[in-house]
Amino acid sequence: MGKRAIGFQREIVAEAARLICEERLTDYRLAKQKAAERLGLSARSQMPENALIHEAVIEYQRLFGGAEYAEHLQALRRTAVRAMKLLAEFTPRLVGATVTGATTDAHLVRLHGFADKPEMLDMFLQNRNIPYETSDRRYRYPDGRIDDVPTCEFLAGEIGVEIAMFPVEDLRRAPLSPHDGLPMKRLTLEQAERLAEEPIDIAS
Repeated sequence: MGKRAIGFQREIVAEAARLICEERLTDYRLAKQKAAERLGLSARSQMPENALIHEAVIEYQRLFGGAEYAEHLQALRRTAVRAMKLLAEFTPRLVGATVTGATTDAHLVRLHGFADKPEMLDMFLQNRNIPYETSDRRYRYPDGRIDDVPTCEFLAGEIGVEIAMFPVEDLRRAPLSPHDGLPMKRLTLEQAERLAEEPIDIAS
């Protein structure tokens, strides 16, 4: 890749990160497309990898997010702990931006849960009169498999929580992260509790 192309990619990374943080975008592909348009670059320009955008979002928030970002991320992580305790029978794991810190106020807490039948979660929430919405999320696996996994989304106070329900055998078979193409990092409750107590790194 030539120096000019590298320069374009850096500009797209920086602008995409700004758009994600300031315009509450959560789709990295859309953020890159919008960034290229804002910069007057061709839509056919070679786009940077999502991992670079992810890192840039974390750095942008560290530099410019201030106390508001830190408080929101802390609230996400503490809400995740409460939700994981509530959903303990589904062996929940914390994933996504709440773990890495690449969050904006548009992000939910994302969990992976495990059960013989996904309907068990519906029954669990209904029995506790917790309103929820169902959908599904597509996941890719290292062996090339692609699955649409059922999800439930509900509110914990003012913060949304989405839990994707996997078969029990997938507990030790993590899907790939859309950000870096590696198996997703899944935190146990104990690990999430430790994370929730860590200070948030922001520029003073």
